[in-house]
Amino acid sequence: MINIQEEVARCLLCHDAPCSKACGKGDVARALRAVRFDNAELAGQWLAGCSNDDLERAEQACVHYDLPVRIAQIAQQLDDKVQNQELPSLQIDFCGIKCENPFFLASSSICTGYDMVARAFEAGWAGVFYKTICLDDINEVSPRFDAVHRAGHRGDFSAFRNMEQLSENPAEVDFEILNRLKKNYPSKIVVASIMGSTEEQWIELAKMAESAGVDAIELNFSCPQMRIAGMGSDVGQDPELVTFYTAYVKRSVSIPVIPKMTPNITHMSNPAMGAYFAGADAISAINTIKSVTMDDHAAVSGKKTVSGLSGRAVKPIAQRFILEMAKNPIMKKIEFSGIGGIETWRDALEFIQLGCTNVQICTAVMQYGYRIIDDLMLGLRHYMSSRGINNLADIVGEQLPLFVRPSDLDRDTIVYPVIDREKCIGCGRCHVSCMDAGHQAISFDEDRTPHILGSKCVGCHLCRIVCPTGAISSAKRIPKKKNK
Repeated sequence: MINIQEEVARCLLCHDAPCSKACGKGDVARALRAVRFDNAELAGQWLAGCSNDDLERAEQACVHYDLPVRIAQIAQQLDDKVQNQELPSLQIDFCGIKCENPFFLASSSICTGYDMVARAFEAGWAGVFYKTICLDDINEVSPRFDAVHRAGHRGDFSAFRNMEQLSENPAEVDFEILNRLKKNYPSKIVVASIMGSTEEQWIELAKMAESAGVDAIELNFSCPQMRIAGMGSDVGQDPELVTFYTAYVKRSVSIPVIPKMTPNITHMSNPAMGAYFAGADAISAINTIKSVTMDDHAAVSGKKTVSGLSGRAVKPIAQRFILEMAKNPIMKKIEFSGIGGIETWRDALEFIQLGCTNVQICTAVMQYGYRIIDDLMLGLRHYMSSRGINNLADIVGEQLPLFVRPSDLDRDTIVYPVIDREKCIGCGRCHVSCMDAGHQAISFDEDRTPHILGSKCVGCHLCRIVCPTGAISSAKRIPKKKNK
């Protein structure tokens, strides 16, 4: 029996996938994509009715650089029952605006023109935070992107770095695009992201946005790679500027105003509170994190610079900032739009459970395209159904009470790891990590069997985390033994 998640990770997620064409009766590519994006228990429905011959043809048609994905063996482990149950709606209100679902495109290169956004809307995305509009001339560099890969895993990156700035279109052109989008897709939510360098520019852009008929305005206080001082993250690091510019815009328009915070700061709550007191309707967080990568292919005429990091690696950092703002008792009445490393429906769920009524996605779209919206919606709807939840708003912030200060954590009990002998393959990874980075609490016999030494184990669970087969789980929490 193979590990289907590991096997599907080898799938290149081809465009116009030959495997599905060769199969004929099912949609093999859609099933593999469902597994890849955390919907394995639902994936078999796209293979219902496929014979072994159908699956073998699909496997032979697989595009790959070494060996084809073992489609037939994956199919054997999937439930091929068609899912016919009625799933709950994902409709939710954000800043008083009814949204079809909480999934929006984040302001970036994935939403820079009418045709792009229209295709995203057709695919099922609820809205767009359009690429940031300004009144200055934008002249981009080449190349402007780089990524952090695991060795031997080109194309699938854990982090993504970009040196891109703002929209290169004249402001009038972009606002005309936003106006067309709203007219042609009235049920979708169109948010204009703007950035000025003076009070007058912020006000002018905000009024232009409102005149274009957009639903809300996002204030970009956070872009980390602006070539002009006093813009982007320079503003987001200054609570006073955040307060003033937010107030200027709020006084100038009647639609919701959403400042976007920079993570390049120790305490995001400080500028966020400035935005809150200035009347902001919501907070977007986070923008990209200042970083460097060393690949010479990403150099511009032999030179390198600091720019913004995104992708799945930044998710825990983004969630930390959301958590701190959501737990701030002063900011109880403000909404949050979560951004940072969201790739699957489960990632989005985590942001929602931390208090976000809306999530924005960029890097995952850059990797996999607008099509990921299918699994984002399917997974979240199925999760709600499994819990008997009919209203997405009911789970917004539900995890917040579980977060306490380190001083409030239980330090009188312990949870020991437990090894499942049927899943253990005797690789010894747990032993190596415990010996060299833990408490030397795992022995390793000559027959390649690990044993946990209870007298030494402190319950840190490093072994559980490094185990590649999931053979180590948790026992029941019990009181710690008292030292004599």
